[in-house]
Amino acid sequence: MSQPVIRFDNVGKLYRLGTVGTGTIAHDLRRWWITSVRHKEDPYLVIGETNDRSSKGSSDYVYALKDINFEVQEGDVLGIIGKNGAGKSTLLKLLSRVTAPTTGKIYTRGRIASLLEVGTGFHPELTGRENIYMNGSILGMKRQEIDRKLDEIIDFSGCERYIDTPVKRYSSGMMVRLGFAVAAHLDPEILVVDEVLAVGDAEFQKKAIGKMQDVSKGQGRTVLFVSHNMGAVRSLCKNGCVLKNGKIDYIGTSEDSINHYLEDGSISEMISYAKIEKKHRPWDNQLQELEIITARLLNNPDSIATDDDLYIELEIKVNKRVYDTCQYSVNIDDDTDQRILNFISNPISIPKDKEIYKVAIIVKHHDLTKRKYWIGFSIGEKDFSRGIRNYDSLNHVLSFEVIFINRKKELEYTTWSKNWGPIIHTDGFIDVTVQ
Repeated sequence: MSQPVIRFDNVGKLYRLGTVGTGTIAHDLRRWWITSVRHKEDPYLVIGETNDRSSKGSSDYVYALKDINFEVQEGDVLGIIGKNGAGKSTLLKLLSRVTAPTTGKIYTRGRIASLLEVGTGFHPELTGRENIYMNGSILGMKRQEIDRKLDEIIDFSGCERYIDTPVKRYSSGMMVRLGFAVAAHLDPEILVVDEVLAVGDAEFQKKAIGKMQDVSKGQGRTVLFVSHNMGAVRSLCKNGCVLKNGKIDYIGTSEDSINHYLEDGSISEMISYAKIEKKHRPWDNQLQELEIITARLLNNPDSIATDDDLYIELEIKVNKRVYDTCQYSVNIDDDTDQRILNFISNPISIPKDKEIYKVAIIVKHHDLTKRKYWIGFSIGEKDFSRGIRNYDSLNHVLSFEVIFINRKKELEYTTWSKNWGPIIHTDGFIDVTVQ
């Protein structure tokens, strides 16, 4: 039976908001006298409140973590998930000894390597090669170890052509690649990873996840992995721990932990109508010659079957007419923010005499399994001289849940028939009608 290599025993971390220490010399001396000389409980621990960033408290003392108790077995991969401010990064900093716990003790067995911030210690005036040696030393690697792994690190980073160029000329993505390449080639017994897979392009993220799988499964190391990418947690981790307001909310398998976290408010209510806001757009510099202003799902979002068609209505504003036609795209992401399906229409004519018009879309044969999903949209046109031209692009606008498998039921939409009439079929993946 494997032995625990990490054990948190009633660990807590207390912070005073806005200042360092207790705020006054008198309070600091009183704390020192009570805790160090009289060996009694810190009086300021009693007034500390739980960590809830969304509400205003009555005390200046806040527990970033409180009453943390769990064990990690040798060779286990534990995913730590939770909302922003739940205490995930604080927990890893305590484990990595960046800071000390206020209460309780942490027991570890073996060397710990931390990837809390990729690229920490890079010097802009030094070359990539020189920074590999410096960064590797900061992370605890010996020069002989770096010499032995240098070619492998450079190859993994994909920056070989620029390895002797000062890193101040690197893009942010190249810096991340090089920093992760160094950290990924450490040989610790315990690896602590904080959100390093949330950056970089798709190719790099795929390579980084593959390396993490090699470290955890192939080499049998113990890994604590913090991420908001539920897909990465599901694929990398065997077990999961959900933090909420600085306390452990759930511990179980990674799948059960993810489901517990998502059911606690990720998509607590299905969204069938949305007035488009800035948060829906993934970037601000959209051309938006055509702008989606509202979106509506005409199905019941809480009760959709795998064989149901999705009936969607978009309201679109014409800000500037560039082409006579455009293409509409429907993107479906699952509850772990992974792109599952993408549907696109053939070019559809844009009404010439309307500033605002509506589009009806039918998505057929999605065959989605039981789960919660997000719908996003984009409008664009192929420009053979410039490639694809994007007018508008939206993420996570509508949501729905598939709860029936292979239900055969004729759908009747009175509103749809009355407003739209017969559907104009296109050769693309979705049916589109313009009013």
